[in-house]
Amino acid sequence: MQSPAARPRDTIAAVATAPGRGGIGVVRVSGGDLLPFARALCGREPQPRTALFARFRNEAGEAIDEGLLLYFPAPHSFTGEDVIELQGHGGPVVMGMLLGRCLELGARLAEPGEFTKRAFLNGKLDLAQAEGVADLIEASTAAAARSALRSLSGAFSAEVTQIRDALIDLRMLVEATLDFPEEELDFLEKADAFGRLAHLRARLEGLLDRARQGALLRSGLNVVLVGQPNVGKSSLLNQLVGEERAIVTEIAGTTRDALRETIQLEGIPLHVIDTAGLRETTDEVERIGIARTWREIERADVILRLVDAGAGADEGEAAGIDARLPQDVERITVHNKIDLYGERAWRVEEGGAVGVYLSARSGEGVDLLRAELLRVAGWHAHGEDLVLARERHLQALRTALEHVGNAAGEVGALELFAEELRLAQESIGEITGEFSSDDLLGVIFSRFCIGK
Repeated sequence: MQSPAARPRDTIAAVATAPGRGGIGVVRVSGGDLLPFARALCGREPQPRTALFARFRNEAGEAIDEGLLLYFPAPHSFTGEDVIELQGHGGPVVMGMLLGRCLELGARLAEPGEFTKRAFLNGKLDLAQAEGVADLIEASTAAAARSALRSLSGAFSAEVTQIRDALIDLRMLVEATLDFPEEELDFLEKADAFGRLAHLRARLEGLLDRARQGALLRSGLNVVLVGQPNVGKSSLLNQLVGEERAIVTEIAGTTRDALRETIQLEGIPLHVIDTAGLRETTDEVERIGIARTWREIERADVILRLVDAGAGADEGEAAGIDARLPQDVERITVHNKIDLYGERAWRVEEGGAVGVYLSARSGEGVDLLRAELLRVAGWHAHGEDLVLARERHLQALRTALEHVGNAAGEVGALELFAEELRLAQESIGEITGEFSSDDLLGVIFSRFCIGK
């Protein structure tokens, strides 16, 4: 965290609403002592936290727009500085004119995420809460939005802080014991230091598990449908999506290009990609589609390998396809068209490989496939306490857990025990920004939208 003297005090401005036309548009301004700024805009001095209806005027005194001006004096604002919000009509020209007027009055255009960055630097939010702002805006499912809101409200930060404080308490106990080498192990046993360490380890493991689950809510899985022509890839896509999104015909090679649809399973976004059927062909357009299919396969998290339930996938061209599929990507073999062969819907596992027998046409057995996709994702029910974690959060938790595990192995060398606890404390402190480099902050906030 920066000292108060180092905090930015120049005035920034940006359009805070999405581009395009709307009933209302908002220009946000943040800086020091914005009362003169407000008077220059509307000719009157606003009262704190009171909506003022006014005409916003240019340098010549001509009206640009009319709407509401809201004034939030420091430190009782989002950024911790004086903040003004101009709520006008949501046309791009009007918003541009209002923003231009703010720049004429001495503001500069805000960088992406700069309002939230100032809130962090001024102690209004910690780093995990600040990231929750962006996560809430970008949430692609209702479950992700609820999880992001919990992070923004400080639930994730509070849990991280509790673990950090427990690490500090244990570390203080161990370091105090170092002054009494003859009694150190007895003293630590009486203080239940090792039981407390085990409890900390269990709490970190639980939080990491929930964070991994929450990370799925952010990114989801890329699920690629792969198979020869006419095995039912497009029919399965339509069945998973719940409507007719892909063209289905008896003509081989109908699908020429990748078709992407996003569905939700337990709040997890699944990006399902229907691809061109894989076969040898002289049709140039189809060959291009097949080349794109292989590119999608390279980016897949899960491959649904479709085969005809009556023909299998062990001979000829089908075997060649299987040989080319990446071995390090989870694969589920979908035996489709059971309705044509009198088969039942069921799940089979042979040699660690999972297969599902289903009918993409009737939907029989598709629930079994959905359950397998959740299994591959590592999903298990957690209720409403998931953490919408980013990769840096997961890495910090993994590192902290590793150091706590190392500490358990250093019971006979308390200096190393204490050092591992210190390293664990620093790792988990990175989540809330207690230990953050300027480079890290630049990367995080540069990914925000302008106006936040």
